[in-house]
Amino acid sequence: MKVLCIGHASYDTTIPMCGFLEENTKLRIDTKFECGGGPACNAAYLLGKWGIEATFIGVVGNDKYGNYIKKELDEVGVDTRYMRILDGYETTASIIFANVESGTRTIVSYRPGEAEKLKMVDLDFEPDVILVDGHEFELSKNIIEKYPNAISIMDAGRVTEDNLRLARIIDYVVCSKEFAETVTNIKIKEDTYEAVFRKMKETFSKNIVITIEDKGCLYEKEDKVEVMPGITVKTVDSTGAGDIFHGAFTYGIAMDWAIDDILKFSNVTAGLSVTKIGSRNSIFAYDEIKKKYDELK
Repeated sequence: MKVLCIGHASYDTTIPMCGFLEENTKLRIDTKFECGGGPACNAAYLLGKWGIEATFIGVVGNDKYGNYIKKELDEVGVDTRYMRILDGYETTASIIFANVESGTRTIVSYRPGEAEKLKMVDLDFEPDVILVDGHEFELSKNIIEKYPNAISIMDAGRVTEDNLRLARIIDYVVCSKEFAETVTNIKIKEDTYEAVFRKMKETFSKNIVITIEDKGCLYEKEDKVEVMPGITVKTVDSTGAGDIFHGAFTYGIAMDWAIDDILKFSNVTAGLSVTKIGSRNSIFAYDEIKKKYDELK
């Protein structure tokens, strides 16, 4: 199966801290974690690491960070031939302060300006599965329309007009809690799960999955709204957990698994990821995930 991932790439520097920053103080650190980031880019990295024939399309600068991201993807076998590496454009960079005591993190992103958006890429293969994160709307829309037989998945994190338009042509809208709450104007609580899910279905008429952080995710089975529970772990850094969930979800779709198995596996993969610092650094090997998955069955 050939999987095409389209979207954002960035370079992350994560600084682990006990507690959080206090204004007007000086701190000295002796540890930092650096790796590539970005929703579709992280998913592509996971897929390559797990042995899937994956291709990533996105834009980076012809700079230290952009070339590092390409090298990371190349090392796990991701096809980067269609990445756009621009002279005169700076790759997005983020500094992430990870509070290892609470498991929360604060992200400061440097985006010097938007690169020209991609409109179309002539592929020399036909993708079986397409994952998009909404950062390249026109390219994503054109590719999905060009390959109607491919299964399309959207990592829906932010509500924008383009993302709402894209979600209406996608097979699987796998969205964040924030996305669902904004679309439905309903706060997600245990007693509103049904209402939120039904309104999402009315809006997009597609296969819907709503991630609800450490509680797991909402999905539909035999016309009933169900909760696939997450796993209990000690969280030290939640950076990239959503991206990693989407990568594992895409893997399951590519492998033609049943939806219950896909969501259990994705929850385990995302759950274990928060026990490590950094996004790509916290993508476990497939065999390790399978072992934990089997233990929980």
